[in-house]
Amino acid sequence: MDTEIIQEIDVQSVMTKSSLPVGGYSVNPYVGCPHACKYCYASFMKRFTGHTEPWGTFLDVKHWKPIANPHKYDGERIVIGSVTDGYNPYEAEFRNTRRLLEELRGTQAELMICTKSDLVLRDLDLLKQFPKVTVSWSVNTLDEEFRADMDRAVNIERRLKAMRQVYEAGIRTVCFVSPIFPGITDVKAIIEEVKGYADLIWLENLNLRGQFKGGIMAYIHEKHPALFPLYEEIYNHKKLDYWKALEKEISSYAAQQGFPYRVNDLPYGRSEKGKPVLVNYFYHEKIRLNR
Repeated sequence: MDTEIIQEIDVQSVMTKSSLPVGGYSVNPYVGCPHACKYCYASFMKRFTGHTEPWGTFLDVKHWKPIANPHKYDGERIVIGSVTDGYNPYEAEFRNTRRLLEELRGTQAELMICTKSDLVLRDLDLLKQFPKVTVSWSVNTLDEEFRADMDRAVNIERRLKAMRQVYEAGIRTVCFVSPIFPGITDVKAIIEEVKGYADLIWLENLNLRGQFKGGIMAYIHEKHPALFPLYEEIYNHKKLDYWKALEKEISSYAAQQGFPYRVNDLPYGRSEKGKPVLVNYFYHEKIRLNR
């Protein structure tokens, strides 16, 4: 682990009203994330936290007043890990996410945990106590070399094993195929790999903006030069042809395979084994702009 700066901070509450499309509450037991994903949109958080260090090199461990009444959140959706991974490697030591789950016990809220880690397996005992809980793993490649270029999280094999174990423990699972790198992410190969132990597969495009756009474009130019013209077309000339073609391909593939197919939706529930719901979330930025 290369995180350089770890500090402990006091916050009034760990529960934040969410601005995410899935709504409810957004809960992040840490500030910053040691996984240091090169495409991470959450790096914008530095604007609000006062951190000047590079994304991935700092971690603030939150201390909050205990949640006094978990029933306050009954009927809500609580997303744990929207801008940090609650199961980053330091969670093994600080146990903030476990403490959060202990404090939320008894709530009728729908919990959604977003992670790239298998440390979540440690908390299976707690997760089984919630009536509605989903664990989501980000998997945007089966190529370990590309994965290692993009993040410092656990390898893909460990993520998939954890997803299978959680699914087999009776807990709803999501494979978050995000972000899809044009010409690199093999969406159908990932679906084929996880279809037997994922209830929902969420597909999201790579959206290059802000500080990390230059870094990703330079990476493509260096490591995948044949794809660079495609990236220029998509990200500098705003062409949507690639996404439209992929959308068409995935929707017809879903129809052939008998997979339920949704657009910009987050249905709750377990799926028939081997028939995960596919959710196309390709154009969410345009949708938000048009609202």
